Amino acid sequence: MDFSALQTFLSTTVAELAVKVLASIAFWVIGRWLIAKVVALTQASLNRSQVDATLSKYLGSIVAVALNIALVLGILGYFGIQTTSFAALLAGAGVAIGAAWSGMLGNFAAGAFMLVLRPFKVGDFVSVGGVVGTVHELGLFATTLVTPDNVLTTVGNSKVFGDTVQNFSALPVRRVDRTAQLAAGVDPLDAIARLRAAVAKIPNVATNPAPDVALLDMNLNGCVIAVRPYTHTANYWQVYFDTNEAIVRVAKEAGWPAPMPAQVTHIVQG
Repeated sequence: MDFSALQTFLSTTVAELAVKVLASIAFWVIGRWLIAKVVALTQASLNRSQVDATLSKYLGSIVAVALNIALVLGILGYFGIQTTSFAALLAGAGVAIGAAWSGMLGNFAAGAFMLVLRPFKVGDFVSVGGVVGTVHELGLFATTLVTPDNVLTTVGNSKVFGDTVQNFSALPVRRVDRTAQLAAGVDPLDAIARLRAAVAKIPNVATNPAPDVALLDMNLNGCVIAVRPYTHTANYWQVYFDTNEAIVRVAKEAGWPAPMPAQVTHIVQG
């Protein structure tokens, strides 16, 4: 056995393989850096063109996936692997993976439909898939929300698209629903006038439509007054809490007694 020839072959092969591995690592690092730059420039260009933030992020995700696949194919081609054979293998694997990951493909399709139908956009306050929050991102497979208690929550696009979508930011104002329970003997018409005047002074309450203050119901405690001001979604909780404070303040200033269940006692003598 010619050990010198074997040694020369191994040293040459190992050296070439080491160069290719190092070059592949360099290609991967530089390629990923360039992909990030391209995606950032693409989204910046779309933002300058005043394209909706939801669409720009969605297109950025698609560009990133496509460029990463191209990068992997390029590295494989550098190693001498026939990319056409790899593409055929990838297509065959894609069928099997598609059958196994039908849920993921459903999320992708739902995201595409939502991008076209536009039931909401980034920054809207919505209720989707049983989650209430502000839309942070509409991704390829999932929608990310920030809930009112500041928790980042991810919901699959298929669940979002297949369930009821409530967009609280679509209209200029939304209604705040509160009630005032009166004690028996308190004049409801006087209470309505006092509450209507108090609610009108709350900051950020819309004048059109005007707040709804009316007799809602009657029970054993007395009359129930509906207090329903309108405001922009951004001011909802401020108006909600201020309305509660206004109801308490009006009751205190008017000297209304605390509502108590009315009881009637009948004494029957035998």
